[in-house]
Amino acid sequence: MSKSANVVLHKAAVTRPRRETLNGHRSVNLWFTGLSGSGKSTLAHAVEERLHLMGCRTYVFDGDNVRHGLCGDLDFSIAGRSENMRRIAEMVKLFVDGGVLSLTAFISPLQKDRQKVRDIIGAEFVIEVYCNCSLEICEQRDVKGLYKKARAGEIKNYTGISSPYEPPENPDIELDTGNTPLLDCVNRIVDELRRRGIILN
Repeated sequence: MSKSANVVLHKAAVTRPRRETLNGHRSVNLWFTGLSGSGKSTLAHAVEERLHLMGCRTYVFDGDNVRHGLCGDLDFSIAGRSENMRRIAEMVKLFVDGGVLSLTAFISPLQKDRQKVRDIIGAEFVIEVYCNCSLEICEQRDVKGLYKKARAGEIKNYTGISSPYEPPENPDIELDTGNTPLLDCVNRIVDELRRRGIILN
């Protein structure tokens, strides 16, 4: 995508490290990926709740919510999904610069798009969390009834049914969200944030 002409990037005096010092924690992005129904949003919000109670500055970007506004003009084609992720990555980059621990819950089915996310945000600021849940369990959950519609041909380009999902080859964190209790998943992520020195308490 072309850059805007005659626009110069302004360097602020208040930098990310200064914001991190004020917050008392580093800023990174937790990028949750997995099939619809794998527990991405549930887990992201549960992790945010834990971090918020610990005094961290956080924000969750949920796939459905973003589709209501910023990406409301995009379809669910491969091209539409790719542009959706590009926009999210650019926004998350700003939040990371703002010192915020951001959590993004998106199916993000293709490896090339997830790599683009890392390129935009900066690989050192992205922790990829793979919510590994079988299609069978995701369909059993199907809280929105979307798999049923996809199976009936009422929804086109539905990931896992009529559109591909490429599992991450080397995720930073892989969780069996089909069988592991939510609290255990939250603890695993918070422990990893501590291990990396992102949060100190």
